[in-house]
Amino acid sequence: MKVEVAKSAGFCFGVDRAVKLAEETAKRGPAATLGPIVHNAEVVAELERDGARMIGGFDELREGETLIICSHGAPKSVHERIEREQIPAVDATCPYVRRIHSIAAEASAGGRILVVIGDPDHTEVKGITSRADRYAVFSDEIELEKWLLNLAENDRNCITFVAQTTLNADFYKKCLKISKKLCTNPEIFDTICKATNSRQPEAVELAGRCDCMIVVGDRRSANTRRLYELCLEKCPETYWVERADELQLHGGYKSVGITAGASTPKWIIEEVNRKMDEMKNNVTEPEKEVMETAEERVSEPAETGEPGFEEMLEQSFKTLTSGEKMTGTVMSITPTEIQVDLGTKHAGYIPLSELSDDPNAKPEELVKVGDEIEVFVVRVNDGEGTAMLSKKRLDSIKGWEDVENACESGDTMEGIVTEENKGGIVSMVKGVRVFVPASQTGVPRGGELAQLIGQRIKLKITEVNRARRRVVGSIRRVEAALRRERAEAIWNDIEVGKEYDGTVKSLTSYGAFVDIGGVDGMVHVSEISWKRIRQPSDVLKVGDQVHVHVIGLDREKHKISLGIRRPEDNPWTKFMTGYKIGDVAQVKVVKLMTFGAFAEIVPGVDGLIHISQIANRRIDKPEDVLSEGQVVEAKITNVDEENHKVWLSIRALSEPEKTEEPAAKPEPEEEEGGYVTDTVVASSEDGKLEISEEIAHEVEGEQE
Repeated sequence: MKVEVAKSAGFCFGVDRAVKLAEETAKRGPAATLGPIVHNAEVVAELERDGARMIGGFDELREGETLIICSHGAPKSVHERIEREQIPAVDATCPYVRRIHSIAAEASAGGRILVVIGDPDHTEVKGITSRADRYAVFSDEIELEKWLLNLAENDRNCITFVAQTTLNADFYKKCLKISKKLCTNPEIFDTICKATNSRQPEAVELAGRCDCMIVVGDRRSANTRRLYELCLEKCPETYWVERADELQLHGGYKSVGITAGASTPKWIIEEVNRKMDEMKNNVTEPEKEVMETAEERVSEPAETGEPGFEEMLEQSFKTLTSGEKMTGTVMSITPTEIQVDLGTKHAGYIPLSELSDDPNAKPEELVKVGDEIEVFVVRVNDGEGTAMLSKKRLDSIKGWEDVENACESGDTMEGIVTEENKGGIVSMVKGVRVFVPASQTGVPRGGELAQLIGQRIKLKITEVNRARRRVVGSIRRVEAALRRERAEAIWNDIEVGKEYDGTVKSLTSYGAFVDIGGVDGMVHVSEISWKRIRQPSDVLKVGDQVHVHVIGLDREKHKISLGIRRPEDNPWTKFMTGYKIGDVAQVKVVKLMTFGAFAEIVPGVDGLIHISQIANRRIDKPEDVLSEGQVVEAKITNVDEENHKVWLSIRALSEPEKTEEPAAKPEPEEEEGGYVTDTVVASSEDGKLEISEEIAHEVEGEQE
């Protein structure tokens, strides 16, 4: 007798998750499930022995018990009451079912009619329809068609279709075909559980090639009933049993197939295994002859090399191996992991660290519940029924091909800088570690490479050695290529007078070099500011953003002269516009010298107050009367427009203004005690010279 077990037999991901949640909750204290946790009486009884009893409603809940919502979900009113009365609860609703709840709520919010294809009396369907204001449930395609034909045209144009998770896929397709024919732009969601999608076709195929088919599961289970009906169509010798003790088979079968519903636990299937062994050992001699002529006996696997039933059963539960690539469906997203249904007995999960190379990536931005996702199986724990998965590692496997192609083609790639190490940085590019030497990072020598950690960068792949798993990249090559493109664009467009926003790249004693977007131009120290500065670093630093204009260029030598100071801001122009000789101005003493004082008239324009013009008496030094920062009134006595020089006088404000024309200068003649010339007056009283006002300007110019 050949016995074959369907690979998808037994607990699906949602049921397995619900049972484990109930077991863990019962371990922490008294618990109660609102209805059967799954449609299997044996599982319900086992949980009750563990401390999680089944109740029919809130009135049966005892004080101190934690309420557990079953895998099929619960109506919206149940969740509202839990929240309102703050009842301790654990939601074991299957993630597939929870997704349909969200679809129903969104459809209702959008004013759409929700159509559920499934059993109207099923707990799952009742929970779904409770989330919609307008809904209809159909288990017959003819009834669906009649309803749609009688529906108002406006309503037929705003329908959302979902299916019960355990529905037969072919039946759902028939219903959708009708809806597409009668409805305009129907909103359709594929909500059939992945495990159901694989379980039913597999059972049908197995039943088609076996003499006998055994379906194991509770008779209240909708998905088990559907399995039995499908198998019966292909194999008349199909039996539905809840427990192994119900199994009564006659001998003589050449092949027996076994499948089980999604709510059937492993230990019940193992009971069937033991029953099959007993039946095999008790067959009559004629039956043995029939079996042995069909194929070698299962009891001699060492000689035949064929697995026995026990081994086949175990293989059906161990469907994953480390290193495999699998496709699964995202079931839920938590702060620490992504739960994935692989269509096997294992509860797959992706730790957050295995989801992406980007440490700043948010899981909900990378995947959504219901998404199909390719993963790499990192580790399988058959004892716990879990499988640790990785998307990052699978991306790395695919990434090697992309990296090699980019190295050959010279294409630019993107990556995330993850660390700084000796000699450079490491970036993850499509799951592949790429080393970027410090000289290729674009960071100046001696700069902080750590500032790049966590940043998204663009680079060129310069070396790939797959055998040594070594990949080298360069950020500078990308920057150089961009600079060449930008430089070409600038030289095609640049002209004198054009303005740019630039970045100060370096400073010298005579000026600053500014990057205007791919080309460097030089700002001479004299073009930085209208104020007197000793060196560019007085007002600028590397990295400053500055607005510049082109004042000259040499296309052959690729040299550009830039200016920061603007002609309209020239303080001399402002001075000449606002002042003239003879005006009195409020000035600020900015510097004291031995021969006088310099005072600011307007920002950027200073005038000289000669020592002889500070007071109407003789003083030894300017600081006898003035101090730096002092504001005084002074008269503008002379302006040298060509050399931008101004002379001031405080003394002139204390002397009476002359109203008559001065008399002609007398011929030099001698007087008692001294003499007079047109330039110098000698006093016989103190023997010291006093520079006349007429000649003071020339002397001051020499002093300056």
